[in-house]
Amino acid sequence: MTVRMGLIRKKADWTLEDFDAYWHASHGSLARRAPQLREYWQNLVLDRLQRGIEFDRGPWELDGISQLRFDDASQSAQAFDGSALAAELLQDEQYFLDGLHIVTAEPTVVIAIPAQQDRSALLKRMSIITRLPSVSEEDFRREWTIHGELVRRMAGVSAYRQNVIVGRERVKGLPCSYDELPMDGIVELWFKDAATLEAAFNSQAGRKTMAHAKTFLSQITAFVVGERKIL
Repeated sequence: MTVRMGLIRKKADWTLEDFDAYWHASHGSLARRAPQLREYWQNLVLDRLQRGIEFDRGPWELDGISQLRFDDASQSAQAFDGSALAAELLQDEQYFLDGLHIVTAEPTVVIAIPAQQDRSALLKRMSIITRLPSVSEEDFRREWTIHGELVRRMAGVSAYRQNVIVGRERVKGLPCSYDELPMDGIVELWFKDAATLEAAFNSQAGRKTMAHAKTFLSQITAFVVGERKIL
């Protein structure tokens, strides 16, 4: 499975409500037409608090994160590479967005994600993570696997998915280097509510988990989001 994520900023003169309505109804209807698309989720940013963690934030200022799932990377590339739909999407994005980065990621479910009807009432947090300059990509992957086992031991975590970034487009359609878009992964965590999130990270297991994070991560940029399924 491959997930293509859009890291989205709305135009400054759009209210969050107008942006969300257009993204949902108009752009969502357009993007869901992508051939061989398995799932499509939109995540509206609701707040930008670190909530329970003491970590430097990165420079990423987002209003939404899209997630489009394909069976493999080739299907994802074919869906948006020079097609008529790709041109329509680009024109539409220029209408209501002020910024868009694209990342392609390989997802790993660490704690099983509930069915849609069961997760709809949960609080979801997504975080962009960047490794320390001294940590290689190989070492990052190894340490993040270890980190996942530590998160698994934290009481109150309803679900947890890791998305390792394997492709980057600072400008949509133009692959770029790591230095141009320095992010290594995107975390998805679900909790019953904000109090449960805070308690999980302030617990002994949570403090141990974040102490480990500091051994291989330089930045965590967290967002609480409202998620909805388009397809």
